Amino acid sequence: MTKQQRKKANSKKPSAQKAKQTEGTDSKQPNRSLIRRLFYGLAVAGVWGAILGILALGYLAHDLPDLDDLPAPGANDQAIIIKAANGATLVRNGPIYGDWIRYEQVPEALIRAFTSVEDRHFFEHSGIDSRGLARAVVTNVRKGQIRAGGSTITQQLAKNLFLSSDRTMTRKARELLLAFWLEQKFTKEQILTLYLNRVYFGGGAYGIDAAARKFFGHTARTLSIAEAAMLAGLVKAPSRYAPHINPKGAWVRAQTVLDTMVDAGALTEAAATKIKQQPPTIRGAAAGNDVRYFTDWVTGEATRVLPEAQGRSLVIYTTLDPGVQRAAAMALDRGLSGEGAKRGANQGAIVALEHDGAVRAMVGGADYGTSQYNRAVQALRQPGSAFKLFSYLAALEGGVKPSDRYNDAPISIDGWSPKNYSGKFDGPMTVQEAFARSINTVAVQVAEKVGRDRVAAMAKRLGITTNVTPLPSLPLGTEEVKLLDLTGAYASIANGGFAAEPYGILEITTLEGQVIYRKIPSRPRPVLAYPIVEDMAKMLTAVVEWGSGKNAAIDRAAAGKSGTSQDSRDAVFAGFTSDMTAAVWVGNDDGTPMKGVTGGGLPARIWSDFMLEAHAGAPVRPLLADAGMYADSAADPDPRRTEEQPKPEKKKKKKGFFERLFGS
Repeated sequence: MTKQQRKKANSKKPSAQKAKQTEGTDSKQPNRSLIRRLFYGLAVAGVWGAILGILALGYLAHDLPDLDDLPAPGANDQAIIIKAANGATLVRNGPIYGDWIRYEQVPEALIRAFTSVEDRHFFEHSGIDSRGLARAVVTNVRKGQIRAGGSTITQQLAKNLFLSSDRTMTRKARELLLAFWLEQKFTKEQILTLYLNRVYFGGGAYGIDAAARKFFGHTARTLSIAEAAMLAGLVKAPSRYAPHINPKGAWVRAQTVLDTMVDAGALTEAAATKIKQQPPTIRGAAAGNDVRYFTDWVTGEATRVLPEAQGRSLVIYTTLDPGVQRAAAMALDRGLSGEGAKRGANQGAIVALEHDGAVRAMVGGADYGTSQYNRAVQALRQPGSAFKLFSYLAALEGGVKPSDRYNDAPISIDGWSPKNYSGKFDGPMTVQEAFARSINTVAVQVAEKVGRDRVAAMAKRLGITTNVTPLPSLPLGTEEVKLLDLTGAYASIANGGFAAEPYGILEITTLEGQVIYRKIPSRPRPVLAYPIVEDMAKMLTAVVEWGSGKNAAIDRAAAGKSGTSQDSRDAVFAGFTSDMTAAVWVGNDDGTPMKGVTGGGLPARIWSDFMLEAHAGAPVRPLLADAGMYADSAADPDPRRTEEQPKPEKKKKKKGFFERLFGS
């Protein structure tokens, strides 16, 4: 190769190398371009997101109302006020408000209690507690759902003011944004003031002053440390720890709050120990709780007699007599805490009626705070021999006379052989003696004579609403009944043979006083001929004078019947005087047998104790003194509600909170 040819060849090599370099550069260029575009897109999105976020936050901040413009908490909640026959307020369900307590008026103990329990770093964070939020996130990830909130007091206030209680990520995000801007708009003192005056404490009480007045009977300005701890412990579960219903549970929770205050450095351990030795006095916890059984029942009855009342704020005027109610509650408490405790009778119930069916007293259990289950109207229990009322009424209607004689001897019906409580058989005796002594064999014989179907029909006629199957054992009270129904049936005798259908409502009005329901006097429905009533009244009187119900005797004429179910699982006494009919049941919710308790024993003694107190100062009158008086005074021939009731006003649709807030 010549020198010129080599030079020419060498001159081409760099071009080849350059071509290779260019080729390599072109293959990497698309990847770098894609990355640049991606970063650019993210940057733009971030900028726009920030702009939109700032605009949204600015919009929220701009439209946060002033303290004075915020709506009252619970303003749209249903309020139900229930009044006794004398006009006294028995209970108020719905929002209750106290004074607005300024920050400088809030006891230091209350501030320390709330911040210790609800938000230990309240005075340090800017609306969001990052440590608490991190713990909540970890918990929620582990659970796979929104369970823990990690909410600060500011977040709780944001939710209270603007948001629903839904546990969603969207709501939580809005809560965080609102909490941040609340901190920008208000001072810490203002936020805490707003929170304490709006938080719900249960029992319809919104705010610390309403709660202090409801539970302790005084203003929040003078709360003690023990009272402050109890209120601080209510916020998480106001129903569970309601002091007026569950004072023991509320105090246990308050002690936990005191321990938390010690842990947070807000209280010394010595001070906490001293405070724990003296629980605060809770207003209404020791007495008056028993009336809640009646008010719960009446609240349900209101929607039954007036379906359109559902969800409305109402004032319900009732038949309850506070004095008779107190007598019933005290008699039941004495019976269960004394003899009942020794004999394994842990529960009981009392119902007292006017002879026309008006409920004067109702106690549905030993302690409403422990159990709200109403044994007077919800429980189905065997009445035992108290059910013999229907067997003998059917027999009297069928031609059997109190003086007729039957043989107390072993019998067998479809392979079943009834036995007497004594285990003995006493031979021939009159129907009246058999009834007074509660002889089972004779009760079965008279029922078989007239027919079990007629016995079942008699029970239904006198107001037993539960199932009554005409089995051979039906006359002995093996079918379960409600105590309220049984009381109404006995009241039909006291009422001269006219139905005594239990009722508790006299009138229902709006909060403004407009009458939307009034019980209209109606002609009583006759269920028994008066001669039958007279015979049965004499037989029931014999039970109390010398029969199985001697323990029910009081200072005036009384009539009634005892009843005991198998193995003493239930014991009942039902009876009446010239002024009132009442029934008492004792037993155990789980059906555990009592120790030798019979209807003529503990229930009869409770009945006597109650009736003596309820009749104190009342003139002594003969039985059936008012028989038929309701029929004479009635003007409405239809026992149903025939007169047109006042028409309720139409419910106007109210604007929602955001509509009112933003004016849309």
